[in-house]
Amino acid sequence: MKYYIIAGEASGDLHGSNLMKALQKQDRNAEFRFWGGDLMQAVGGTLVKHYKERQFMGFAEVVLNLRKILGLIKHCKTDISSFNPDVIICIDNSGFNLRIAKWAKEQGYKTHYYISPQVWASRAGRVEKIKRDVDAMYVILPFEKEFYDTYNYDVNFVGHPLIDAISDRVQVDETTFREEHHLSKKPIIALLPGSRKQEITKMLGVMLSLVNDFSEYQFVIAGAPSQDYSFYKTFIKQDNVAFISNKTYDLLSVSTAALVTSGTATLETALFKVPQVVCYKANAISYQIAKRIITLKYISLVNLIMDREVVTELIQGDLNKKRLKKELSKILDEDQRIKFFIDYYDLEKKLGGKGASENAARLIYQSIQDRQTP
Repeated sequence: MKYYIIAGEASGDLHGSNLMKALQKQDRNAEFRFWGGDLMQAVGGTLVKHYKERQFMGFAEVVLNLRKILGLIKHCKTDISSFNPDVIICIDNSGFNLRIAKWAKEQGYKTHYYISPQVWASRAGRVEKIKRDVDAMYVILPFEKEFYDTYNYDVNFVGHPLIDAISDRVQVDETTFREEHHLSKKPIIALLPGSRKQEITKMLGVMLSLVNDFSEYQFVIAGAPSQDYSFYKTFIKQDNVAFISNKTYDLLSVSTAALVTSGTATLETALFKVPQVVCYKANAISYQIAKRIITLKYISLVNLIMDREVVTELIQGDLNKKRLKKELSKILDEDQRIKFFIDYYDLEKKLGGKGASENAARLIYQSIQDRQTP
């Protein structure tokens, strides 16, 4: 079978690579062509465009880069036509993928979607377009199936792929890890400022402003694979700061606490049982637009899944040195840490067990088989 997969950022690359591995188990003749990253490329197949070429954060940034985005969409359509896949699999990245799904459906391609657009957060009217353009949806959050049920759209809850990604990783030895990266013996506070330059620029300076106030801890920046150290270096003014690129899971596995930019990383941090403060600051225009269309009580996946405040969220003006210092001090308190661990275990139960990638791959492959069976 021929699979055309479209992922748009680092998390999509991770989940896409695991889905590809699972599809190979189902289909020995699987042929992949994809938009993704290094992890998907390592599985095999042909990489069309790397996600680094199309990372735009917020409404304002999208508008400023609209011509480039429209050019990428046109190129994707042409490439799909040339490849003529048995199925197109979109992974998250709704702004790009929903446009491709609409066109693909009109052309007669089978369209599957793994990891739903966050229509439950804003612009729920998009559900009708999804029902029209997407043949099968595979959701990874338990409340998403309930949400789609209210629109009479039957989707498949397959579990969350992060559970597989974390449980299948090779465990790191802390002593060796510290020696390899020249870290001190102090407890580690991990800084996860995001993966896009716009995010890092907004978050990292505030996070690093706490370094001198917590000198008994080692601060370590988790570098995103999409950014070079030279970019991060411009923000580092203190001595007690280390930088480790593309080893976020290893870093979280040995961390005492974390300051985390809102997104998938909040859930990853929780699954490693690391107490965290969630940070979010956007372009002022983008934030004002988002405030008017997003209907959620929370911005972090941890709180959304639990439907209550498990982790503190510092948003826009609240993300300042004074508030961040106060909240970091709280999560370093032992009584607070015990509460975190209990909540995190409850969170993991809600997400179901292992096997999200395998569940999705089995359903995708079976749907193609059923279609080809006379």
